[in-house]
Amino acid sequence: MHTGQEPSKLRTALSRYVHARATALSEARRELSIGEGDAKALLFITDHPGCRAADIAAHLGITAAGVTALVDRLVDRGIVEREYDANDRRVIHITCVVDLAEEPWSALGRFDSDFDQVLGTYDPDRTDGFAALLDELLETAAAAR
Repeated sequence: MHTGQEPSKLRTALSRYVHARATALSEARRELSIGEGDAKALLFITDHPGCRAADIAAHLGITAAGVTALVDRLVDRGIVEREYDANDRRVIHITCVVDLAEEPWSALGRFDSDFDQVLGTYDPDRTDGFAALLDELLETAAAAR
C-alpha cells in the first residue's frame, strides 16, 4: 500500500543494500556462467555440506524434479558431487567440491566478504544493536500481516 509519504531513511538504506548485493551476485553469476537458482543452491550447499535434494528444494521452493535438474547441472560442471550415505544407500548427500574462497568462485561471496570486512571496523555493540532492531522490525511487520 502506497501512502504517498517518502520512504524512511532506514527503508531507503536497506533497499540500496539489497540492490547492491543483488547486482554483485548477478555480476558473479555472469562471470561464472551459472543461473540464479544454481547460485542460490550452490551457496546453500556450501553452508549445508552433505544436505539432501529435499533440503535444497525446500530452501529454493522448487519441485523435486527441478532440484534434480539443478543438481545434475552442477554435477556435470564438477561443482558439486552426490555421495551415497554409508548407512542407507537410498540417501544421497550433496557436497560442494569447489572452494568458494578461491577464484573464480569467490565472486559469489565477494560482496558479503567485503561488507563483513567493513562491519569489522565498527563497534560490535552498535552493529549487533542494529541487527537486533532490524530483526524486531521484521518480526513486527510479519506479525501485522
